[in-house]
Amino acid sequence: MWTPTSWRQLPAAQQPEWPDEDRLEEAIAELSRQPPLVFAGEARALRGKLALVGSGDAFLLQGGDCAETFAAFSADAIRDKLKILLQMAVVLTYGAQLPVVKVGRIAGQAAKPRSKPTETVDGVTLPAYRGDAVNGLDFTAEAREPDPSRLVRTYHQSASTLNLLRAFTRGGFADLERVHEWNREFVVESPQGQRYESMAAEITRALAFLRACGVDVSNDPTFHTVDFWTSHEALLLGYEEALTRRDSLTGDWYDCSAHMLWAGERTRDPDGAHVHFLSGVGNPVGVKIGPDATPDDVAELAKRLNPDAVPGRLTLITRMGAANAEERLPEIVRGVRDLGLPVVWSCDPMHGNTFTSEGGYKTRRFADVLAEIRTFFAVHHQEGTVPGGVHMELTGEDVTECLGGAQEIVDANLATRYETACDPRLNNRQALELAFQMAEMLRE
Repeated sequence: MWTPTSWRQLPAAQQPEWPDEDRLEEAIAELSRQPPLVFAGEARALRGKLALVGSGDAFLLQGGDCAETFAAFSADAIRDKLKILLQMAVVLTYGAQLPVVKVGRIAGQAAKPRSKPTETVDGVTLPAYRGDAVNGLDFTAEAREPDPSRLVRTYHQSASTLNLLRAFTRGGFADLERVHEWNREFVVESPQGQRYESMAAEITRALAFLRACGVDVSNDPTFHTVDFWTSHEALLLGYEEALTRRDSLTGDWYDCSAHMLWAGERTRDPDGAHVHFLSGVGNPVGVKIGPDATPDDVAELAKRLNPDAVPGRLTLITRMGAANAEERLPEIVRGVRDLGLPVVWSCDPMHGNTFTSEGGYKTRRFADVLAEIRTFFAVHHQEGTVPGGVHMELTGEDVTECLGGAQEIVDANLATRYETACDPRLNNRQALELAFQMAEMLRE
């Protein structure tokens, strides 16, 4: 009996306390009259690509901002996010010798779950910042009041973002030779450049070989354009409901706010509204799996979200933390493997490794991120399963939010360019450095 509104009959975690329900319903009604942001056929195409990831015939790279903001919205910012993901994808493609499925946390990732509903500063308590789709970051009563008109603004910003992404990925910006040249510049400038120089040189030779064979690398669409999909956490269920449409070809329902949606660690209750909502849309869906999950929990989620065992439909995104992954991940992987469930395994090495630095900044260590990814690959190798991909919070900007990396960012550097609205992100150099190191793991 699923419908786009049936989630309303179930407990829905992490929903804002909207001060005016009538204004909220007006915003949802306005969104329901807008054109879809993506189309059902595109979501089905991504599901087919993810089926290849699940079988070990492709690799998933999913990444982008922790939370998109209205203030940081610009063509340059969108271009730079796409640029770093394209750079990482080229390196991973060569390292894995597999096609890379590129999915951005973009064009809708504007809401965030919070551990506490309020925030207290200097004795003043206000609602927590839940992302620009809900309220403002400034610590004032006016900014922190949830405003339904922000949902409509989120839609229009997402539409503009998608227009730019389609233009960039089809208009020559994603040309393979151009992207490889960006990577060569990184190798020359990186403090650890010599470590990556041999792989960059191998890619150069591979391109030269193709040209020698008569392949027009510069103009062949295979090397000139890329497929790029969007995703976000399906957190604000009113927004997702408004953009859910019935496909005219199949009669199935699709959430047309993004190609892929996921439920978070705080909203993955099998009996809750978020899992119920995602169970009824035809998009590929994901669910975050933290260290407290049990094999039975994951099996129940798979039953609810992919009862027909459709390949590519369900991605399990593990976020254990470097300290817990070696102990907790194997039993989860074995439990799913032994049930014969077709899933895509992806590693989120960011959220389980967050802490507050001595200077008071929320941060992550590059070494911990890398360690969790290493454990992810090692466990899947040990269990005979496929380590399908990674799920990253990163930016195309040269920020200073995560410690370590070749730049050796330390606690005292964090204040230099700490610009995130919520969680710390890898900067462009750290992200590309991580891609080279993952490529080495994949080759091994």
